Amino acid sequence: MTTMTRARVLINYIEVAKRLELNPIPLMRQAGVSRTLLEQPEQRLPVSAAAMLLEESAQASGCETFGLRMAESRQLSDIGVISLLLVHQPTLRDAIKAMVQYRHLLSDSLAIYVEEFEKTIVIREEIVTDIPLVSRQVTELAIGVMYRLCSALLGSAWNPRSVNFTHEPPASLEFHRRFFRCNVAFGAEFNGIVCPAVDLDKPNLMADPALARFAEHYVETLSTNTTRSVALDVRKAIYLLLPIGRASIEQIAEALGTNVRTLQRRLEASGETFSDLSNSVRCELVMRYIVNENYSISQIADLLGYSMPSSFTRWFTAEFGLTPTRWRALNKPTE
Repeated sequence: MTTMTRARVLINYIEVAKRLELNPIPLMRQAGVSRTLLEQPEQRLPVSAAAMLLEESAQASGCETFGLRMAESRQLSDIGVISLLLVHQPTLRDAIKAMVQYRHLLSDSLAIYVEEFEKTIVIREEIVTDIPLVSRQVTELAIGVMYRLCSALLGSAWNPRSVNFTHEPPASLEFHRRFFRCNVAFGAEFNGIVCPAVDLDKPNLMADPALARFAEHYVETLSTNTTRSVALDVRKAIYLLLPIGRASIEQIAEALGTNVRTLQRRLEASGETFSDLSNSVRCELVMRYIVNENYSISQIADLLGYSMPSSFTRWFTAEFGLTPTRWRALNKPTE
């Protein structure tokens, strides 16, 4: 099944392209994205097409911050009807909880997980599809939109500690620093935002409980008409929970609000198994970590759920035909 998203993910694409003196039409044609589609934001298109368009546009324009520049002018209303629900939540914590619950109405590929420990909140966000794709620009767009959402609800009270990306930094950090106004970390373990827990519980002065109830009822009617892929839901949960050691089948079933037996039965009906999905996610994540020499082999093993580096080495060798140390040596970037 092709992973889909709504065309509103590309709102203001043409404007940003033209601002960078780029002719967007040939690039859109190459990615299979029509102008008519962009004029109908609720229409759906493959996530891979949107990601390809942004990556090719960034390369053609020489602008490494193309996706983030699209996020810069986004308004809360640009995410669609769900914005009415979010803007009337009593706190940012409630707004993010609603976004997690109804994220499939934004994009099939969007995965969000909120982790809290001590006085810190980690909002993990990933773009997960049925096939691996280059997703630097669409990831920065997604996290930029999340940042803008939090800023819209809290204003000057929004005070994140850091924004984190797993990919390498651009040649210049100027735009990222101006956009986020906080520490921006690249080559990190996860994509997402770290902020003080107290931020999430500050009252939203725009909240209207009556409008929130109305919006939730309407969004629920949309949600019941949406077809969900259990395999993709499992992949997204594994993507988020594997690096923090919470990706057993029991933990994934709990995260998805079901039990192990039901989850296994639904996966079997779709021709998938939990072990195969786990292995495919490991294969994708290991490439993210192994190219980053800041991570030792033992750290990578831990992030992929292996308590012993030797077990990780055996798995990696079976999958890729080389030990992780040898693979890293042969694929070391040239200066």
